[in-house]
Amino acid sequence: MSVRRVALLPRNTVSDEAARHLFRGMEVEYVYCKMISDVFQATARGETDWSVIPIENTIEGSVSLHLDWLVHEVDLPVRAEWVYPSVLHLIGRLDEARSDDGGWDPQKIVRVYSHPVAMAQCTKFLRSRLPHAEPVAVGSTSEAVEIVRDNPGRGWAAVGTRIAAENMGLDVLQPRVMDHDNNFTRFFLVGHPPFERPDANMHKTSILVTLPEDYPGALHQVLSAFAWRRINLSRIESRPTRKKLGNYYFYIDIEMSLDSVLLPAALAEIEAIGCQVRILGSYPSFSYEAEPPGGSASPGKESGARD
Repeated sequence: MSVRRVALLPRNTVSDEAARHLFRGMEVEYVYCKMISDVFQATARGETDWSVIPIENTIEGSVSLHLDWLVHEVDLPVRAEWVYPSVLHLIGRLDEARSDDGGWDPQKIVRVYSHPVAMAQCTKFLRSRLPHAEPVAVGSTSEAVEIVRDNPGRGWAAVGTRIAAENMGLDVLQPRVMDHDNNFTRFFLVGHPPFERPDANMHKTSILVTLPEDYPGALHQVLSAFAWRRINLSRIESRPTRKKLGNYYFYIDIEMSLDSVLLPAALAEIEAIGCQVRILGSYPSFSYEAEPPGGSASPGKESGARD
């Protein structure tokens, strides 16, 4: 079998670390993209087999932009999900920001770069330690660290990963600046080839349900179809359909595979009352504690990465 190609956000980001965790022991080629739209489109155009998509975070919740891309812009089934810790640090040059006691002086930092989602995960730290610093949003945490690397002497810092600091020759000024230590990100692997690994914690199914407009109590009927069959829903979220103001679809994660007997029957019952059901994927789910087979991480091949 040929080596699978995987599109993802730039090297040294949390997405990069998470992908290497999922594919540890497997031979893949990583194709790094600057923006999440490029990640989606690389797989939609057939240039890569899969895309790595951050979809939910402990602190910020749903990444709505990425979910909307999955629903409205591309037709790529979900092939796997996994959870990975988002550990973020304040990165800069210690020799520029050094305080008299040998630590770092917040007053010497005048600007902080990062991805908007990463910045939001560190709100308390930024407000308490760097309220005077100008926050600047960029396309990825890796790009933020790269900007700081390329602009010495300006008092700039970035919120990013430790591996980015190490690879770009910068210092971790303050470790673990997230608002909560229990900060995890849930990722989707989307694409056309199925993804197989024997150590999944469970199998899940994600669907979109659009309710009929003239059916009072339709959402109750939908939930009842799962409830009386004792099918657990791990997530339900409403999002606008973009067709009419006040018209929503419901995104639902179900802790059951489509290969079961109960789930197809529940979906048939929902459709029978006039709901539209779109299946986004039925896929294996991996927790962070579940170690992939094959031992240490394979570095893989890299394409499109920027140093």
